[in-house]
Amino acid sequence: MKKKSFFSLFIVLVGLSVNGQTKKWTLQECVNYAIQNNISIKQSALDTKTALIDKRGAIGNFLPSLNASTSHSWNIGLNQDIISGTLENKTTQFTSAGANVGIDIYKGLQNQNTLRRSNLSLVAAKYQLLKMQEDVALNVANAFLQVLFNKENLKVQKQQLDINEKQYIRSEELVNSGSIPRGDLLDIKATIATNNQSIIAAENALLISKLSLSQLLQLKEFENFDVADDTDVKDENNIMMQNPNAIYNKALEGRTELKIAKTNLEIAEKDVDIARGAYQPTIQGFYRFDSRVAYSGRPVGRIQSTENPTSQIGFVEGTNQNVLAPNILPVLGKPAPFFNQFSDNKGHSFGVQISIPIFNGFSVRNNVERSRVNLERSKIAVEQQDLDLQRNVYTAFADAKGALKSYESAVIAVEARQNAVDFAKERFNVGLMNSFDYNQAQTLLTNAQSEVLRTKYDYIFKIKILEFYFGIPLIKN
Repeated sequence: MKKKSFFSLFIVLVGLSVNGQTKKWTLQECVNYAIQNNISIKQSALDTKTALIDKRGAIGNFLPSLNASTSHSWNIGLNQDIISGTLENKTTQFTSAGANVGIDIYKGLQNQNTLRRSNLSLVAAKYQLLKMQEDVALNVANAFLQVLFNKENLKVQKQQLDINEKQYIRSEELVNSGSIPRGDLLDIKATIATNNQSIIAAENALLISKLSLSQLLQLKEFENFDVADDTDVKDENNIMMQNPNAIYNKALEGRTELKIAKTNLEIAEKDVDIARGAYQPTIQGFYRFDSRVAYSGRPVGRIQSTENPTSQIGFVEGTNQNVLAPNILPVLGKPAPFFNQFSDNKGHSFGVQISIPIFNGFSVRNNVERSRVNLERSKIAVEQQDLDLQRNVYTAFADAKGALKSYESAVIAVEARQNAVDFAKERFNVGLMNSFDYNQAQTLLTNAQSEVLRTKYDYIFKIKILEFYFGIPLIKN
């Protein structure tokens, strides 16, 4: 499945159409690609992995702890011989090893509540990842529609330039025939220059909008990036037939931000339980095993000095004479085997430890109170999220309804402006209207056409938001 997904993304990136043109991305392709590649989504996915690690840590609290230790030391110089009790210059070595096991038997249900909290944190992290994906999808849809608006606006500006250039040629003929003054021709020439400026501005706006969309998609190459132009103004899911209350009730069931707030409330409740668990006694079981082995150098003999006849000099290292347990030597002077010493010196200890909290400088009490304050904050956050959702739904419905009316009015206005331009053109051609008035009519038509485009894509985006609240996802697998 991963190989197929990677292959599809590769085709999207480098695929060319039969005519050799750059592939045009659809809205769904842009959304799906952004879901897989956007940096913010990748960061949220890492939060989910962190929550999973925390859950494994909470499970580990139920398991016993096992630790082992070992050490080896050398004592060089004057040491007391354990057999004879005399002080002698020798080297002694000590080896010790041990292991201990501990397990929580009862800890005020803190381990159980910590595990429940980690499960809730994992759920909250998954909701947060979904919320990030939804936000990115909406941002991609908005950026996609902005590209479409700028593309069509550029077309309108170029069409207007083409009309003015043809009108300039026609005006030259009328000037030569004496039907209109030469000043009108100069006005049209100035209008053409203004059209060229508008085209440059529209091209820059289109380039910037493509850059914004490609950054959301994490595309490095955006110069040849383009989107499909088949987006139309239509309410495919009849969302405007719903009433705001029905959309709000539907949003209550599925909105991710409300699920996050409710999950955070449950996490806050578990935090209170964990903090209160510190009031209760803790019971721990333990077991320890340890053993030791010792060696010492054996003196060669005693040589009495004339100055100090009791001093001893000369020793041989590495004879492995047992100094801690000499009674286990089968023959005097021969070393005891390593594993014999390890076995004879071993020891075991085990038991149960009970710890009862009596006074701890109000730290437990303060932690409980702090957790309760956070719980109250989480309750308020749920209420606020509910109010925000209701306000957003009703606002989105009113915005979509207003955007539809604005679009319908803009369509009517552009039709009227087109008729006005056609009538002005007839009058201008026969010399009954000057070039200034005619250019004004053309400018008003261009503005009306741009307004149609703006209201068109504004309405499309408002419909997408309403569908989003109603549970119709932008993310489709």
